[in-house]
Amino acid sequence: MGALNLEECPLKFHFIPYPAPGHMIPLCDIATLFASCGHQVTIITTPSNAQILLKSIPSHHHIHLRTVPFPSLQVGLPLGVENLASVNNFENSYKVHQATMLLQLPISQIVEQDAPDCIVADFMFLWADELANKLRVPRLAFNGFSLFAICAMESLKAQNYELSVIKGLPHCITLNSTPPKALTKFMEPLLETELKSYGLIVNNFTELDGEEYVEHYEKTMGHKAWHLGPVSLICRTTQEKADRGQTSAVSVDECLSWLNSKQPNSVLYICFGSLCHFSDKQLYEIASAIEASGHQFIWVVPEKKGKDGRNEADEKWMPKGFEERNTGMIIRGWAPQVVILGHPSIGAFLTHCGWNSTVEAVSAGVPMITWPVHDEQFYNEKLITQVRGIGVEVGAEEWSIIGFMERKKLVDRNIIEKAVRRLMDSGIEADEIRHRAQEYAVKAKRAVQEGGSSHKNLMALIDDLKRERGYKPLDS
Repeated sequence: MGALNLEECPLKFHFIPYPAPGHMIPLCDIATLFASCGHQVTIITTPSNAQILLKSIPSHHHIHLRTVPFPSLQVGLPLGVENLASVNNFENSYKVHQATMLLQLPISQIVEQDAPDCIVADFMFLWADELANKLRVPRLAFNGFSLFAICAMESLKAQNYELSVIKGLPHCITLNSTPPKALTKFMEPLLETELKSYGLIVNNFTELDGEEYVEHYEKTMGHKAWHLGPVSLICRTTQEKADRGQTSAVSVDECLSWLNSKQPNSVLYICFGSLCHFSDKQLYEIASAIEASGHQFIWVVPEKKGKDGRNEADEKWMPKGFEERNTGMIIRGWAPQVVILGHPSIGAFLTHCGWNSTVEAVSAGVPMITWPVHDEQFYNEKLITQVRGIGVEVGAEEWSIIGFMERKKLVDRNIIEKAVRRLMDSGIEADEIRHRAQEYAVKAKRAVQEGGSSHKNLMALIDDLKRERGYKPLDS
């Protein structure tokens, strides 16, 4: 019997995303990648999260959504609260996490009733390893990090997290602070179980993480990683880009109309993701810094809700007359970020270094002003600034466990203004950084095209999985 081609033996995939925007959106994009290759893809999630994913999946891709009830009442959450982006304090974020751990039984039942060729699960679901072993199918792990960050975490672990200088990596990396013990304690079992998977899928492209880090990871960890990104680039139209994630607080037309009236590289984009909530005092410092810099801006501010769940007024943090005096746009809630970053008027991105935001900025060729807050963001900052030279640091040193936590240190307006001016004021350094950022954008787009590094990785991974399942891949 001759070799079978991809269309003749589609694989069946079950995707299990973790309910937080930084995990869910890219894994949905990755699911779309496999569906676009003709494979059978099912995403298993909960009702509210399914509504978010439905608008994120391009209509021409056939992806099945299966839902299981979210145990809100069991953990003391209101009905319909099923995502980390829907809560605004540490207590409720822990309840969301608790609830996701209770999904093991209903999700396992769905997977067992319709056994796939491969399970693709977020690394937060430790039980996915047991499920894959029971069904004797390969499991791919996804964590939403860069491979550089994972390498740095492992090297720092070997040093018992005692030094901010990370040794043993291809580059000498100096962190601005060491991670909190509670964070490393939480992460260690997740990363250990991840290594038991068939391999790791990464929302990045090899040229940004670097061949040296792919080799370092595979050599030191004895584990395989496939770079398949940047997956946000699968969104072709403006509407597809706008529909990723939650419903935007501002229309795309309004955003584009405003941006179209601005000069190239003249607008500062500010967004700290959906899970970072700054105090009123810190927001005041940011506003004062923006005003002092004199640059136009789009600033995404999460809706501030009081304990009663109602929106709080801006007067608590916004300098008096700020909006009247400045030519900027403030978006309160979710923003169409990929659309905004892709506009030529955006000159820099003040970011928390969440990996989705980082790789979206790189894909658009926008240099970054880095202000990490929690999780692996302090590692991402060093890839941006020390390793690739496509951003400058604010100098944040306070590493939180989660974005809701109150921070002890205030980042002063003068420090913020200085960092903004380094990229937004014209000069040799800013021009060089912007040039490098634009070069990486070209490499990112090339990576996902046919023959590019990420496209080749996708094809190689599919062939590997077919061999694993007993199919014969197409003769080369």
